[in-house]
Amino acid sequence: MTDQPTDQPAEQPRLAKRLYEAELLRLQNELVKLQEWVRAEGVRLVVVFEGRDAAGKGGAIKRVTEFLNPRVARIAALPAPTERQRGQWYFQRYVEQLPAKGEIVLFDRSWYNRAGVERVMGFCTDEEYWQFLHQCPTFERMLIEAGIQLRKYWFSVSDTEQERRFQSRLNDPMRRWKLSPMDTESISRWEEYSRAKDEMFVYTDMPESPWNVVESDDKRRARINMIAHLLSTLPYTDVTKPPVALPPRPASKGYQRPPRDLQKYVPDHAAELTGEKPPAGRRKRK
Repeated sequence: MTDQPTDQPAEQPRLAKRLYEAELLRLQNELVKLQEWVRAEGVRLVVVFEGRDAAGKGGAIKRVTEFLNPRVARIAALPAPTERQRGQWYFQRYVEQLPAKGEIVLFDRSWYNRAGVERVMGFCTDEEYWQFLHQCPTFERMLIEAGIQLRKYWFSVSDTEQERRFQSRLNDPMRRWKLSPMDTESISRWEEYSRAKDEMFVYTDMPESPWNVVESDDKRRARINMIAHLLSTLPYTDVTKPPVALPPRPASKGYQRPPRDLQKYVPDHAAELTGEKPPAGRRKRK
């Protein structure tokens, strides 16, 4: 059983690492151009990343933002709502995260939590769920009418690949924190999540705000395909910036640095690894 329809395309071979790295770097260069265009033109861009647990959303976001200015492009990954937020209009805490002019916001999960995990796990009532599906198209149309560029991506992973990734996390102490009881619960509720996703698409896959499905069993292909698609949907141009030149360093005016012994240095841990002797004045302090 997979997250795909029965007429899904035949499985493709994994994208070679050499091809992936070369194309990723080229696309990341284009993302920097996109960033400068967003800043220069005062564009407001929202990119929504949704999908099952371990579908590859976080890895894709990491590659999108790797070379971007965090003052321009930021990630919104909201925790569970507080008691006060649960008493607000559902969309309110997401509105607070929307970009100003010249900003990009990438939602690592979004308001669609209500149509996914909240629906499946019973964290919202039926009334709250149906109200969300009724209000969401209007909410997104309001964003678009206000001038926000909205892009929505669904990362689609098969059940076998998701389980393999869960097992990989379980065996890796550096990534075990990614595996929560909620993640493991999603294995036994696979069909419920599938039905919830299908119903969500029926109500929120709109011409002006469509869902773009990313086949994500191959993470390399998924990242390349998602970034290339995002770039193709925006009319960005290469912004010409004034040339920057380093000025000549002025002549010394007699500045004397204080003695090194007056300052506390970080121990040279790297020297211990190589067997070197730390320079005088930089030895470990008791």
